[in-house]
Amino acid sequence: MPFCMAHRGFSKVAPENTLIAFEKALELDYVTSIELDVQLSKDGIPVIIHDFSLERTTNGGGFVKDKTFHELRELDAGSWFSNQYAGEKIPSLEEVLKLLRNKDCFVNIELKTAGGRYKGYEHTIIDLVKKYDLEKTVCLTSFDHEVIKNIKSIETEIRTGLIIEGNPVLLREQLLDCGATILSINVNFLTIELVERLKNDPIDIVTWTVNDAATMEKVIGISKDIYICTNFPDRYLETVTKMNK
Repeated sequence: MPFCMAHRGFSKVAPENTLIAFEKALELDYVTSIELDVQLSKDGIPVIIHDFSLERTTNGGGFVKDKTFHELRELDAGSWFSNQYAGEKIPSLEEVLKLLRNKDCFVNIELKTAGGRYKGYEHTIIDLVKKYDLEKTVCLTSFDHEVIKNIKSIETEIRTGLIIEGNPVLLREQLLDCGATILSINVNFLTIELVERLKNDPIDIVTWTVNDAATMEKVIGISKDIYICTNFPDRYLETVTKMNK
């Protein structure tokens, strides 16, 4: 079966990037990996949230970076999705790693680094990954090439990946230059030709965000070795089951 990656957890049925979303993803035995986003609180605690601002997924306002961990924990990160999840908290990275440490699950951690917002926080992330002995099952990804290079200079055992929204001519060279062994690419730019260009290199491909059955079928048709990052793992299972009939 192809690889199913739950985007910000099982975010179709639970609020994205929360413990309940990750727990629901882990209940599905065909989910082989989970994607999540990490930022830093004002006092340097890695927290799991996608947007730099708080308005969309919490009842708070302002920027993540301007709030202490205690202030972030006071927010409701579930009611925006459903009253059923009222009171759900923004989790710390440490909480999520504790949840995942004994699971047979690949973890794709995106470091949110736009504009050097969290310069140097790679050390903090790496220390937590090593604390829970997850060097072999975690990949650290970013749009920022320098962040990926910095991670490899700190810790060679943890896999790294470049996030790409496009199909640059020198894509292979960029990956190799950064020491990245994961390409995380917008599905709109995934092609057979791109996969062929990388097939002789030790590079795995993640494609995002694949939410409809037709696109899932297209990706699987290109290669069954691609990680399909989706909000709808259940739809992924339906698609794979249909294709195997």
